[in-house]
Amino acid sequence: MTDEHLDVLIVGAGLSGIGAACRLRTRSPGASFAILEARDDLGGTWDLFRYPGVRSDSEMFTLSYAFRPWTHAAAIAGGRTILTYIRDAAREFEVDRRIRYGCRVRSAAWSSEAALWTLEVERGPDKGPARLTCSFLILCAGYYSYEGGYRPDFPGLDRFGGRVVDPQRWSDDIDYVGKRVLVIGSGATAVTLVPALARRAAHVVMLQRSPTYVIERASRDGFADALRAALPERLAYRLARWGNILVGSAFFRFCRRFPRAARWLLLARARDALGPSVDAAKHFTPRYQPWDQRLCLAPDGDLFRVLRSGRASIVTDAISRFTEAGVELASGETIEADLAVVATGLELRPLGGVRLSVDGAAVEPGETTVYRGAMLSGVPNLVFVFGYANAAWTLKADLVSLFACRLVNRLKRRGFRKCAPAQVDPAMKRGPLVVFSSGAYRRAADRLPKQGTEGPWALRRSYWRDVVALRFAPLDDGVLRFSDPTPAAQARRADGASNAPQRPSAAR
Repeated sequence: MTDEHLDVLIVGAGLSGIGAACRLRTRSPGASFAILEARDDLGGTWDLFRYPGVRSDSEMFTLSYAFRPWTHAAAIAGGRTILTYIRDAAREFEVDRRIRYGCRVRSAAWSSEAALWTLEVERGPDKGPARLTCSFLILCAGYYSYEGGYRPDFPGLDRFGGRVVDPQRWSDDIDYVGKRVLVIGSGATAVTLVPALARRAAHVVMLQRSPTYVIERASRDGFADALRAALPERLAYRLARWGNILVGSAFFRFCRRFPRAARWLLLARARDALGPSVDAAKHFTPRYQPWDQRLCLAPDGDLFRVLRSGRASIVTDAISRFTEAGVELASGETIEADLAVVATGLELRPLGGVRLSVDGAAVEPGETTVYRGAMLSGVPNLVFVFGYANAAWTLKADLVSLFACRLVNRLKRRGFRKCAPAQVDPAMKRGPLVVFSSGAYRRAADRLPKQGTEGPWALRRSYWRDVVALRFAPLDDGVLRFSDPTPAAQARRADGASNAPQRPSAAR
């Protein structure tokens, strides 16, 4: 691998990276490329997470690829099923052969003189160094650290006599059968874990510092099932996909425009699902408005069912300290546990932790501004994938991959070696990349790229607008600049200029 050159390098072989590779195969067939994956298998999140019940937190008609139908009956799918889907897509488009496992990208340096990215890579368990170059770089390494989740500084944690587990590091030797399990957290991971653990544990307590909006959804999509029964598979998939995009977009807009009505609706549904045995007002009434943070999904109301049945319970309080037997809460109440699962959020890692530099100057992601949600101001020949926070990640990831193909094709067709968004007008105000109040985004706000307030620098959180901006809008928009033509292109342009017919001068 030392000093090897490819047209395109993709960092990450998860859902986004495999999707980008499939798009390159079909939209830019002449480009040579490889996928660099730090782990020993593809799948990203869906290979990493092994905790009980791991599943999608979006319905699969939008989380799956636009170019490969989702054919499973379940609209909310388990992690193993999603991983199989990704593997099948990689095999079908023959991009599995392009993956180089055990390759962790530490840095990527752009040289304007050479018009190349140089990647410093650590290979294998011995971390042997390697160097690769490429003309175009696509970062699909996700947005959070694979090393572990966020863990608050819990007083007395070292005194706890049971086992403490990070869901990201779940292993087969974790025994919860017949045990008292404490799940700390209120996000998607906790909402997924509690019903799954409650099937075999003696009892599960979900301890949350503050409530989250949880919405029930059927694990099967009746509309999609009807389409499948009446129409060819690919057409049925497309209609089901677009139907779910429309419904999801409409619900998000409703929540943002009418937050009080949306709040009432969500809480009314939670009360109906829980019945009188659980205090919905206390445990499912967040302090924020709907979609100030991501909504959590309960397939077929599984969380509500286990709480209603008594196999699990929910407590809203703050931890004062851990004890040998469990936790003592700020209210003075105690919870005894044999196993504590700390599902308190992710640690965000901008651009997959890859250190970027341009002509020797380090690029600090937090000081850059995103262009069309896909490129960084002043950084050439690089596209990064950061999916939607308010919809399925893959919707945005696929649009960014198609945009990358457009750029690769334009560079080759026009004979340019470089494309980069211009530097941002210093007078333009900038804001957070993700306008969410959740802790993970707040903790990483300074390290994430920023968005602007106007033009292609502003993020709209709208799939429809991004379809236009990334798939169909002209690339020559005055902000994205193509430059540095190859010698052959310069010669063609010079020859074309010399052969152009001369217009006669006007008579005086």
